[in-house]
Amino acid sequence: MIEAKDVTKRYDGTVVVRDVSLRLPAGGVISIIGPNGAGKSTLLSMISRLLPMSAGTVTVDGLDVTRTPSAVLAQRLSILRQDNHIASRLTVRDLVEFGRYPYSKGRLTEADRAHVERAIDHLGLGALSGRFLDQLSGGQRQRAFVAMVLCQDTDYVLLDEPLNNLDMRHAVSMMKQVRRFADEMGKTIVLVLHDINFASCYSDHIVAMRDGAVLFQGPPEAVIREEVLEAVYDLPMTVQVVEGKRICVYFT
Repeated sequence: MIEAKDVTKRYDGTVVVRDVSLRLPAGGVISIIGPNGAGKSTLLSMISRLLPMSAGTVTVDGLDVTRTPSAVLAQRLSILRQDNHIASRLTVRDLVEFGRYPYSKGRLTEADRAHVERAIDHLGLGALSGRFLDQLSGGQRQRAFVAMVLCQDTDYVLLDEPLNNLDMRHAVSMMKQVRRFADEMGKTIVLVLHDINFASCYSDHIVAMRDGAVLFQGPPEAVIREEVLEAVYDLPMTVQVVEGKRICVYFT
């Protein structure tokens, strides 16, 4: 379980995340939605301790993220940041192998290599595994970074806007893979998403944020509702049920 208590982040007196308290159960897919500036990515970065908190605590299965040794936390929790910049010229395979560093410290075992091959295969990167990252499209690079994070094989996986740069086909494929990893491998996957309908169709639990605070949370049927989404996005919404899924239509 990931538990946040009274988590706050300030920048020069401006509060961007305000007194957020959450209990995210282990197992399944959890999506964080909300408008730009809601504090979604900031909250995810504090959970993973990429960003220090101004106040509050975060624990992962009882481990305080601010006090747990990096080597221990990296085997429990992994994160894909929204902006990823690699200065070195790496191939896709080189990048994915970095996901095993918390275990191998750079000396890959056969078990590590099996994780690498599995991640490359699951993300459909086999034909690209020898290509350099700067030779890939934005969507291909995004899939490579997701493969690296999944290769880390942690119980908790945090993905900050994993659908960036992906076309419709690859976005659907990515969400299916996320769902598969959660169901078949028992992972807890927390995503920041802008697409409300992907959150609705693939999530077990949705957290809706606005202005640095959590306004609503619960299963899709509780959050993907017209009155809830209008309060979150300040925009007229229509929600329809299509093949058992709650689909949002928004307009001005």
